[in-house]
Amino acid sequence: MVGSLTSESSDLDFVYNDADEHANEIAELYSYTEESDFFVHKKAFEDSMEEYGLPLRWTSFTHDQKEKALLRLLDSIEMSQRTHRMQAARAVLYLLQGVFGECLVLEAQAELARANVFLLYKYGFFHTFVWLLNMEIENSSAATSALRKPAVSLGDSTDIRVILNVLYTFVEVMRVQVETDTDEMKESRETFQKELGLPLLGEDLLAHVLFQMVTRFCSGSAPHFPIKKILLLLWKTILVSLGGTDELRKLKSVYRAEAGLPPVPDDTIEVTKTMRAASPPASAADLIESQEQRKNYRQFRRQHLVKQSSMDDSMAYQDLDGDSLSGPDDELQYIEEQQASSVNENEYTRPPTPRPSTPLPTSVSDQNNAASNKRLPWVPKVRSKDIANFLDHTRIKFVGFQLNNDQTSLAGLPLPIHEGVKVLKQHMYISLAEVQIKKEEEISKLPLSKKETSIPQTPVEILYHAILPSLPQYMIALLKILLAAAPTSKAKTESINIMADVLPEEMPMTVIQSLKLGIDVNRHKEIIVKAISGIILLLLKHLKINHVYQFEYMSQQLMFANCIPLVLKFFNQNIMSYVGARNTISVIDFPACVIGETPEVTEETLEMGDQQPYCWRNLFSCINLLRLLNKLTKLKHSRIMMLVVFKSAPILKRALKVKHGMMQLYVLKLLKMQMRYLGRQWRKSNMKTLSAIYQKVRHMLNDDWAYGNDLDARPWDFQAEEFALQASINRFHNRRYDRSGSLCSDPDFQAVDNNILSVLGREIELTDDFKYHYEAWLKREVFHLSTDWDQLLNSQYL
Repeated sequence: MVGSLTSESSDLDFVYNDADEHANEIAELYSYTEESDFFVHKKAFEDSMEEYGLPLRWTSFTHDQKEKALLRLLDSIEMSQRTHRMQAARAVLYLLQGVFGECLVLEAQAELARANVFLLYKYGFFHTFVWLLNMEIENSSAATSALRKPAVSLGDSTDIRVILNVLYTFVEVMRVQVETDTDEMKESRETFQKELGLPLLGEDLLAHVLFQMVTRFCSGSAPHFPIKKILLLLWKTILVSLGGTDELRKLKSVYRAEAGLPPVPDDTIEVTKTMRAASPPASAADLIESQEQRKNYRQFRRQHLVKQSSMDDSMAYQDLDGDSLSGPDDELQYIEEQQASSVNENEYTRPPTPRPSTPLPTSVSDQNNAASNKRLPWVPKVRSKDIANFLDHTRIKFVGFQLNNDQTSLAGLPLPIHEGVKVLKQHMYISLAEVQIKKEEEISKLPLSKKETSIPQTPVEILYHAILPSLPQYMIALLKILLAAAPTSKAKTESINIMADVLPEEMPMTVIQSLKLGIDVNRHKEIIVKAISGIILLLLKHLKINHVYQFEYMSQQLMFANCIPLVLKFFNQNIMSYVGARNTISVIDFPACVIGETPEVTEETLEMGDQQPYCWRNLFSCINLLRLLNKLTKLKHSRIMMLVVFKSAPILKRALKVKHGMMQLYVLKLLKMQMRYLGRQWRKSNMKTLSAIYQKVRHMLNDDWAYGNDLDARPWDFQAEEFALQASINRFHNRRYDRSGSLCSDPDFQAVDNNILSVLGREIELTDDFKYHYEAWLKREVFHLSTDWDQLLNSQYL
C-alpha cells in the first residue's frame, strides 16, 4: 500500500534519529504471522506457575513470590530436557512482553515490560539466554531438518525465535532512557552497556556471534535462522555497546581535543533539522511542455513585432536584443521562469512586478528574516592540501618556481594573493583522519622512536579486533541479504531465502489472508533493509573516529563487494512510492493485537494504516544508504568514477523529489562530487540542481567542483590511488594486529638473541630433503669453502 506522497506536497516532518520510537521498534520485531505465538507464551507462563504452586497473575505476586518464580524459571532453563527448557523460556518471554494478559491499556503493558526487563536482568537472565543462544546455534539437528525440506517456514525456527525475542527485548528496553528511571535502573543500564562491549561467550562478543550467524545463514548451512531478528539484534547490540549519534559527537570532540584540534564548527544532523527542502527538478514531461510554451511565446513575439509601426522599430530592436530567447542560456532561463510561475498560476494572479528602481517596502523584521535565510547553513572549509596547491600555482605564475612544504613564505606574490591566503587559512579545517594518517607515516619512517606503545581498548577497538579476520565475509553476507530484500531485486533460484521467518507452514486460503501475508512480506523486507543500513553506517562512523585505516579497510571491502552499484540499484525505483509505502497494519501490531478485543482483519482494517505521508523506516533506510554512498566515495576519485560509469546522476535526481532537507543534502553531495565528469551540456540542462548545490552543500574554498580542472581527478591516477591506500592499510594491520603480538613486525627491527646458550638450545626442524642430501651440503658449504677466520682480527675489519 502506498501513501499519498507527491512531489507537490510540503516538506516532510521526518526527524532523523538513531532509531524509531520504542513502541515501533518492539512491534517490528514480530511478523504478523507470529500472532498465535503470543498466546502460547502466555499459556507456558500459566502452566509453569501452576507447576510451581504460585498464582497465575503476575501483578498479584509479592516480592518473595516473584523471587521464587524467577529462581525456579532459571533452574528450568538450565535443564537438559528440551521441552522443559523451552517452556520456561516462553514464560520468561511472556514476562518481558509485559504480561499483556493482565493489561487493559497499552501504557500499562509498556510499564510492566520495562519493570520486568530490569528485574530479570538483575537475576542474570540475560547472560543465561546468551548461553542458551550459543547452545541453539550449535544444535545440528534443527539445521539438518531444515536442509532436508524443500521450503523452510516459520515452524523450523520456533525455539531460536523465542531466544532472540528475549535478547532483543532486553537490548531495546535498555537502550531507551526514561525520565522515570530510578538510580538503580540507571546504574543497570550503564552496566549493561559495558557488558555488551565485552566478551559474553568465552572470548566472543555477542555482536561477533551474531555476525557469524549471518554468514552461516548466507552460506546455506543454517537456512532456518530467523534473519530479520538476527539483524535487528545485531544492529541494536552495536548501537547500545558503541553508542549512537550523541556518543559519536562526544567521542569526536574528545579525540580532537586530545589531538590538539579545535572542535567541529557545525554538526550535520543538527543543521539539517532546520534545512528546508528544495523544489524537486522538473520531469521530462514538464520540460517538453515548457519548450512548447516557449515556441508559442516566440511565435507570438515575432507576430507582435511585425505589426509594430515604423516609429517603434528602435524599441522593437531593443526588445529583440534584450528579450529574445535565441541563445540556449536564455531558453533555459525562460523554461525555469515558466516552471516557477506555473506552480501558483491556478491559485492567484500575480501582481505586476515593480521596476528595479522601485524596491518593495519591507519592515525591519522582514529584512532580518531575509538576511538569516540568505546566510549559508555551513561554515566554509579548506584543506591544507588545497592551500599548498594554491600557493604552488601562484608561485609558478608570479615567481617562476615552487617551495615544497612551505605555506608561510609569500615573497614576490602580489597583495591580493596575501589576502587570499589569509582567508584560506582562516577557514582551514584539519580532520582527525589527517592527524592519524600523519602519525602512521611517522611510525612507518621511525618504527623505534615513534612506535605505538599502547592501544586503547575501547568498545570499538575490541569489536574491530574480533571481526577483523572475517570482516570481508561479513560485509559480503550483509550485502547479499540487502540485495535479496531490495524492492528492485527479482526472485532468483540461486538467491538466499530471507522469508523463512515470515512464511507460515500453511499458505493462506482466503483473499484477506493473502493480502495480509503480502503486506507482511513487504514489511519484512523493509525492516531488513533498515537494519542492514543501520549496521553498516554505524560501524563506518565509529571506525572513522577510532582510526581512519579501520574505516578505509571496511570501505574497501564494501566496494569490492559491489556495494556502490547495489545501492544505486536500490534507488533505481519509484522512490516516492517507496518512501510513502504503508506496509503496516496497526491494529495487529504488537501489543495492540493482544490487548483488549482481538480485532477482525478486513479490507478496511488493512487500509487503516499510518496516516503520515511517509514511512519512517523507509525514509530512514534511504538516508542511511545515501550517507553510506557518501562515506565510500568522498575524496576517492576512482569510486566517484564508478558513480559516473553506473549512470547515477538520473537515479539520484529522481531521489530529489522527496521533499526532505537531510535526504536532499546527501543526494546533492553525491551529484556535486561527480559534477566535473558529467559535461557542460548536463550542467546547462540542470541549472536548478546546481543552484541547490550552491545553496545547501558546504563550500570548499578553491574547489572547482563544477569544472574538470582538478589535478587530482586524472583518470590514470585512479588505480595508483587505490593501491597506495591498500598498502597503507596492510602496513597498519601488520603493525597493530600482528598475530605474534609484537608492536613492530618488521624483521629488520626485531630484537636479536645474543645468548649463546639459548641460540644453541633452540630446536630447528630440518626438512626430509635436507636430511637426505646432508652430505652433499656438507661438502659444498663446509669442506670446499676455505675461510680465513684470522682476517676478522685485522684492524681494517674492526
